[in-house]
Amino acid sequence: MKLLTRDKIKEEDKWNLNALYDSDEKWNSDIKEVEKLTDNLLKYKGNIMKDSNTLLSFYEDYEKMDRLSEKVYMYASLLCDSDTLNNEYKKKKDIAIKMFQNISSKLSFVSPEMLAIKYEVVENYIKENDDLKKYKFDLEKMFRYEKHTLSKEEEQIITEASNAFGTGNNVFYNFDNADVDLGFITDEDGKKIELTHSNYSNYMLSKDENVRRDSFEKMFTYYKKFKNTITEAYKGTIKEDFFYSKVKKYESPLHMSLYADNIDVSVYKNIIDVVHDNFNLMHDYIALRKKVLNLKEMHMYDIYIDLASQSNKEINFHDGKKIILEALKPLGEDYLNNLKKAFSERWIDKYPNKGKKSGAYSWGCYDSYPYLLLNYNNDIDSVTTMAHELGHSMHSYLSNKNQDYIYASYPIFLAEIASTVNEVLLNDYLYKNAKTKNEKIYYLTDFLDKVRTTIYRQTQFAEFEMLAHDKYAKGIPLTEEELSNTYYELNKMYYGNSIIHDDLIRYEWLRIPHFYTPFYVYKYASGLSCAIAIASDILNGKKGAKERYLEFLSSGSSNYPLDILRKVGIDMTSKEPIKKALKMFEEKLEELKKLI
Repeated sequence: MKLLTRDKIKEEDKWNLNALYDSDEKWNSDIKEVEKLTDNLLKYKGNIMKDSNTLLSFYEDYEKMDRLSEKVYMYASLLCDSDTLNNEYKKKKDIAIKMFQNISSKLSFVSPEMLAIKYEVVENYIKENDDLKKYKFDLEKMFRYEKHTLSKEEEQIITEASNAFGTGNNVFYNFDNADVDLGFITDEDGKKIELTHSNYSNYMLSKDENVRRDSFEKMFTYYKKFKNTITEAYKGTIKEDFFYSKVKKYESPLHMSLYADNIDVSVYKNIIDVVHDNFNLMHDYIALRKKVLNLKEMHMYDIYIDLASQSNKEINFHDGKKIILEALKPLGEDYLNNLKKAFSERWIDKYPNKGKKSGAYSWGCYDSYPYLLLNYNNDIDSVTTMAHELGHSMHSYLSNKNQDYIYASYPIFLAEIASTVNEVLLNDYLYKNAKTKNEKIYYLTDFLDKVRTTIYRQTQFAEFEMLAHDKYAKGIPLTEEELSNTYYELNKMYYGNSIIHDDLIRYEWLRIPHFYTPFYVYKYASGLSCAIAIASDILNGKKGAKERYLEFLSSGSSNYPLDILRKVGIDMTSKEPIKKALKMFEEKLEELKKLI
């Protein structure tokens, strides 16, 4: 029952990285080519904005370097994630990281130099040179940073300093993947099983309280054991956030994180406010779960148990694929035909192996497949995860297909919408095709739990991040005790009085990798809120809904994210999208009560 090593995984179950590089020689050659292309850009120093032709030439040469460097780095990173124990893969990733550090150091003059002239001059360049028009929006976004860009000398210092940063993230990455050892548990059949990130969620669904409790305690005791080390890693990340925001003249790290997407801080805080206003729904749902499960005491390790049983039949990868293709039929034949390429062209790394990065993601570059890393575990959760990540991949695929390189990568703020539209459509398909009342209850609670974990829980994480940064700004020492107590108090607020807030839950924050990408998790909550609205329109046959959604998937970063969303009728500057999502949560909760 132990995890297989990477070399024991079948080739057809691994992603096809040969489509990127079929030899180390070619990868090494491209490393050298990136260096040449980077050095070639040095000829523009002091002349980038000389005239419209020079500016255009710079953009074109920069794009060649940028595209190739992305490809080089992605290949090394994907290799490393597939087996973090492989030292050769680690070396490749280190080389790729140094490549980026070299690029950043050599080209630190670019932004200050471009921003040294008035934007009116740039506008005149665009008017006189038609080929520059495709870069108009990129230039507009760049010149938004004028007030946050320092002198060439200061930017060079910051670039050099940044090469010494990122230690907190790197420490946690290796701790949480290469060095992780959660120990063993005894499953329902009395078998000794190695506990991993991949199978933990399975055991939290167990009907055996001893299995749930043992898994919970093993997981959080492990993080508690290293609580001071992880606290220092996270504190280092927060210090970096404040360093960058201060020297770059942002109001706060939160403002800095939202600036790239042109998102007002009110959008972030609106989500927290609306969730606070609807704590009663979450508390009501937790109380209902306790009643239905007939628990005298409900613990934090009891919140994942299914209220109704699903078939014990395992869902192998092939059957999971068939379910997803059926569920996503409302998106149309073209969408499905493109989606099938993920399987036929081997975009997907399917199963867990020793040393493989935990969790799941979709990632690609302009010149690659939008690869998927999965840890497929032959259950309905694995099917849902695959549908989620395929949503990301199709968003990337269609944006790459329809946008120039410079606008192909969609903004992070929009990243979780396509993935959760797929989840909502999958849930609807499973619910409508349920053959029994028991199954209907199962899929209804699946939707409710999706909102609980994606809107409520991710907002809890978002609020924790905001509070941790606020405490640092106020000079409150970020000790492990301070951060763990903060998280524990939030947990009590979010889950209410019907549940026992086990002391170990105060250490949950220690195992959240997204905290090392500051102020990211709120996008899960906003993404699901938008996805519920989009999927509902498509399922209800609203005229033009499917076409508008496919246009959204093809938009990349061709406009600011809030403007792209307005094309599908969603205004995230208001509280309405979050309210609508939680209104549906309330309606589904009432429906569940009637079914039960």
